[in-house]
Amino acid sequence: MSAPGPDPSAILAAPRPSRVRDTSPAASLPVDDAAWVRFRTAVQHELDEFFAAPGNRVPASPGFPVLWERVRGQLAGGKLIRPRLTHIAWSAFAAAGSAGAAAPGRAGTPAPGPSGAPASVPAGAPASVPPGAPAAGPEGSPAHELPDPQCVRLAASFEMLHAALLVHDDVVDRDWRRRGRPTVGELFRRDAAAAGAPEHEAEHAGESAAILAGDLLLAGALRLATTCTTHPERSRAVADVVFEAVSASAAGELDDLLLSLHRFGAEHPGVQDILDMERLKTATYSFEAPLRAGALLAGAPAEQAERLARAGALLGVGYQVVDDVLGTFGDPEVTGKSVDADLRSGKATVLTAHGMQTPDVRRVLEDLAAGTTTVAAARAALTASGAREAGVALATDLVDRARGILDGLPLPPTQREQLHELCHHVLNRHS
Repeated sequence: MSAPGPDPSAILAAPRPSRVRDTSPAASLPVDDAAWVRFRTAVQHELDEFFAAPGNRVPASPGFPVLWERVRGQLAGGKLIRPRLTHIAWSAFAAAGSAGAAAPGRAGTPAPGPSGAPASVPAGAPASVPPGAPAAGPEGSPAHELPDPQCVRLAASFEMLHAALLVHDDVVDRDWRRRGRPTVGELFRRDAAAAGAPEHEAEHAGESAAILAGDLLLAGALRLATTCTTHPERSRAVADVVFEAVSASAAGELDDLLLSLHRFGAEHPGVQDILDMERLKTATYSFEAPLRAGALLAGAPAEQAERLARAGALLGVGYQVVDDVLGTFGDPEVTGKSVDADLRSGKATVLTAHGMQTPDVRRVLEDLAAGTTTVAAARAALTASGAREAGVALATDLVDRARGILDGLPLPPTQREQLHELCHHVLNRHS
């Protein structure tokens, strides 16, 4: 478990000055290097092979091919944050030579193939280069480092897990668009409507198909994670991390649903309630688990993997707090999201939890729920209460605590710098 979060009441009561925030478009993820470009390409190749493998298809079903292709589309366009964290953690401890981890550029114990069968990579042979990957450079150059197949497979499992949870989240939130495109559920809803189904039946068909799609992605993620290495101890350790992340996310999704009942008269959740939910729902599988699993796969000592995961938990919650800020005060042209949706739907965020401590804001938010005032009025009330500044201060504190943990870990300079760049990104992103 991670260390307890900061005392929200103390932070919100006396927010400290935050760092000057970089407002340029360059405030983004760590700059791509040759090793990451090759690794990212290998992850995408691993996912393509998984979906193409005959053992993962059901040819006897007329509907399955359509569902399978639409499920595959859910993995397009992601930022690959989770694979990147997996790669950073693995590289940090493999580079240190932890417990005989495979050296970059050479295959260690071959990972199984897409259907679970052992891959045909001879021990000690160079790992295969996926189509589209940059050509290898001279010996010792960054481009010469070839992706480790075990780490690639584990990273792909986290990307597939992310897609699975997004598909299910769209059902829970009744969203029909994701990344500017129709969701799996929306595509099947349209099919049902075109077939003549009444509106409520078409929506039911879409939701049902989306649940099945998420289940398929979840099963695929678990298959990749549990077959990423034949090393018995590391295989069990990595699998435990992924299974725990799935359980945590389900618990967080449920907590989010229950916390939303404040719209119907229940007490508005406090800041710590929301932080706990955000850690379970998203931070665990997005930051904490990829860092822990990547380190354990490389043979890192359990204590060091735990500390790295603790930093990831803090970073992940900080990321979600920034999401709350952007969801109310961001630029829709940059975020691609409405800044009215969270307030209009009555979503409980760290901003509304802060505002509810002020009687005037509480009254405006209650009026918004009753339909007697506007979203603009609610945003103005939150602004006057200092909710935006409180959210930034809270996120900054969480990220600073993550930095402190990272500074105490024996990480190689390259991976340390990459993680510090990620810390910067969390606080300075705009989408």
